[in-house]
Amino acid sequence: MSCSRSRTLVTGPIAGFHRRMETEAISGHPMRTVTWTEMAEGTADDYVYLDGVYRRHAADHIVDNLLNMVRLLEGPKLGYQVDRARHSRQSATRALRNGEPVDMVVAALLHDIGDVLAPENHSALAADVIAPYVDEEITWVIRHHGVFQGYYYFHHLGMDGDARDRYRNSPYYDRCVDFCANYDQNCFDPDHDDLPLEDFRPMVAEVFSRPSRLGVETAD
Repeated sequence: MSCSRSRTLVTGPIAGFHRRMETEAISGHPMRTVTWTEMAEGTADDYVYLDGVYRRHAADHIVDNLLNMVRLLEGPKLGYQVDRARHSRQSATRALRNGEPVDMVVAALLHDIGDVLAPENHSALAADVIAPYVDEEITWVIRHHGVFQGYYYFHHLGMDGDARDRYRNSPYYDRCVDFCANYDQNCFDPDHDDLPLEDFRPMVAEVFSRPSRLGVETAD
């Protein structure tokens, strides 16, 4: 577990520690390790250093990690004509070709990554992943796309196909309806010329290189 951290612009002594850490990494000097085993024993110097190490590590690996989450969806088709990774690429491809902003394209690519770790609340997991980097509307769309997608099949399973209507007063309701209609329910076509995953790397990097719009992360 990382310590609390802020992604706002860092200046002053903290920035100096970050520059020193980066210089050591580039020069090949070994990374230092704290001497304690309980966080209560850490000093300000320790936590400035650890924060810098964590930030560099996260920045260096987040894009690969996210693309690998999509790759984890490859393989089983689970009765559909495409696997969930191709479904995700198809969703992002359609969004891109339809002129959507890069934020929505990336959100479309990642909207089902929660299937791997949180099958009962996959929409919420994906929304929390993108929330620090995209606006409230896109986060809301991804958070609620599961229930909105239910419009197309819940009634076949004895559930309420109009469950999405509980959110009709949301300013993002129509956007979520549009997302599911154009970038989700129709993205199971084995003949669609969806783009390869690596084509989306620059877009994922653009979105996830931004400062967090959520500010400081604190433990609950």
